[in-house]
Amino acid sequence: MPYEWTSPAHSTPQTMRLWPHNSLPARGMAAFVLSTFTLISLPVLGLLGSPILWGILPFTLGAVWAIYYALQKNFKSRQINEELSLDETMAILTRTNPQGDVQEWECDRYWTQVTKYEDEGPVPHYVTLRGKGREVEIGAFLSEEERIDLYDDLRRALQR
Repeated sequence: MPYEWTSPAHSTPQTMRLWPHNSLPARGMAAFVLSTFTLISLPVLGLLGSPILWGILPFTLGAVWAIYYALQKNFKSRQINEELSLDETMAILTRTNPQGDVQEWECDRYWTQVTKYEDEGPVPHYVTLRGKGREVEIGAFLSEEERIDLYDDLRRALQR
C-alpha cells in the first residue's frame, strides 16, 4: 500500500507518509526500453547494407527515444510525497511536488475534519482534510480502494 504510518498508532506524534504507486522501477524501465529496441531492430537487420536502412533507421531510433522520454516524464511526475504529522495539538500536512516545491497546511487537531466525497471530487472517493478555513486534498494519487482505506485510517487517527 503506498502509504504507511511511520510511528506506532498509540505513540505521539503519529506520522503518515504517502507516495504514488510505482509499478515500473528503474531496472524494469531499462529492461523494457532495451527489449523494445531489440524487437524494433529485428526487422531492420534484414536491411543491413541496403540504402533503405538509412531511411528507416531515424524512425526506429526516434520511436525508441519517444518511449524512453515518455517513461522518464511519467516517472518524474510521480515524485510526489505527502507527510501527515499528528501530535497532541496539531495536524500538519506537508506535500512535496515533483518540481520540488513544498506546500504546507496545519490546523489544530481538535478542529481537523476528514471528508470523503464519493462522486463530487475529481476522483471517486476523494479524501480531504478541513480546518482553519481551508480544505486540502490528501492522497488523490492513490487508487480508489486505497483512498477508502486512507479515509478510515485518518478518521481513527483523528478520533484518538
